[in-house]
Amino acid sequence: MKTLSQTEENYLKEIFHLSTAVEDRVSTNSLAARLNSKASSITDMLQKLADKGFVEYVKYKGCFLTELGESIAIQIIRKHRLWETFLVNKLNFGWEEVHAVAEQLEHIDSLKLIDSLDHFLNYPKFDPHGDPIPDKNGNIVYRESILQLIEVAPNSLVEVVAVSEDSLALLKFLEQHGLRLESELEILEKYPFDESMRIRSAKGEEINLSKKVAENIRVKFLAKI
Repeated sequence: MKTLSQTEENYLKEIFHLSTAVEDRVSTNSLAARLNSKASSITDMLQKLADKGFVEYVKYKGCFLTELGESIAIQIIRKHRLWETFLVNKLNFGWEEVHAVAEQLEHIDSLKLIDSLDHFLNYPKFDPHGDPIPDKNGNIVYRESILQLIEVAPNSLVEVVAVSEDSLALLKFLEQHGLRLESELEILEKYPFDESMRIRSAKGEEINLSKKVAENIRVKFLAKI
């Protein structure tokens, strides 16, 4: 198999993430925004990855991963999420700390190490942020009936199952208020003016959440209250 640099691996991973939100090709502009890079640099890298057979790229129309590129991207994501799980569950890192460390560890090229890590962790299905962990064959099991918190009506009881953004500020905010995975929340009120909402945490604390925060919390509906 053709070797990839860490930068090339990062491109494949980000193309995969973006492709889950679009039905067509991933645009150069969206990839540039995701990687905080110039469009010209993105174009050069996409052409390089296309020459190696990892992406299909058409100028001005964007790109998508080939079967080979997708399989590599999924394995990088698997490594990243297993390392995050190890850091939180075994080394007592906070969930807000692990993303940057896992970004480095995901590039270790040892299938035996990752399979052993998976076994050591007892084959977890989800990482500390609630994201699904691909298995060794690249299969991904997504949760069913998951909503953005912003979508839930008042007088509802929900369970937090995932956080869709690895923003350090967001994760710290959620940690400070005890809004962790598997915690239950009551939606008390939604404000039409700015689409913010007021909730009650499992500890009984009433918290005002902005629209942006509520969009990044994934929940499972439990009951009307």
